Amino acid sequence: MKRRGPLTLALVIGVAMMVQFFIPHPFSIRFYRAVLDSMIIVSVFMLVYAWRSLAYFHINRIKRKIPHWPYSFITFAGWIVAAALGIGFGIGERTPHQLIFNNILVPLQATMFSLLAFFIASAAFRAFKARTLEAALLLLAALVVMLGRVPIGALVHPKMPEIVEWIMEYPNMAAQRGILLGVGLGMISTALKIVMGIERGYLGGGD
Repeated sequence: MKRRGPLTLALVIGVAMMVQFFIPHPFSIRFYRAVLDSMIIVSVFMLVYAWRSLAYFHINRIKRKIPHWPYSFITFAGWIVAAALGIGFGIGERTPHQLIFNNILVPLQATMFSLLAFFIASAAFRAFKARTLEAALLLLAALVVMLGRVPIGALVHPKMPEIVEWIMEYPNMAAQRGILLGVGLGMISTALKIVMGIERGYLGGGD
């Protein structure tokens, strides 16, 4: 029953959601809105579970004194301070919570994304080796796009920004649509496997 229940629920809800999409009846619209409301409720409970998991993870790190465990205290301190300021003073403009968000979290996020961009550029530099014609074309397109996205690109050639826009509008968009089409087909395939009971990974084990 522990496995048949979730499988049956996934089958019924999955089929019902597919059917209601093609039947614009008031009942199906109400059903769709009810499912959306239930998803919001489930998301709230999942957020509580995520808080519990985060606390459990960092408490274990502190107890076992895993390397860099003092950072767990910083995590708890930030968590408690942000929650206390948000509950006590609200989250509107010019509140302590908003000041912390704008002056601490946003700069930290910018720093992390800057490091990520550096590592991506470093990996791309090592990967872009013109060993074949396709790799040479990819390397050339990447260099043109990078030059066209900075002010110095217009100094190299007046038409550089227009060339970059053409590359982004046609070859890049064609590749993106192919990738998105593949992702969409993969999502449909996974959804059908879940509805039909073939994919059971969400049950937490094997058959």
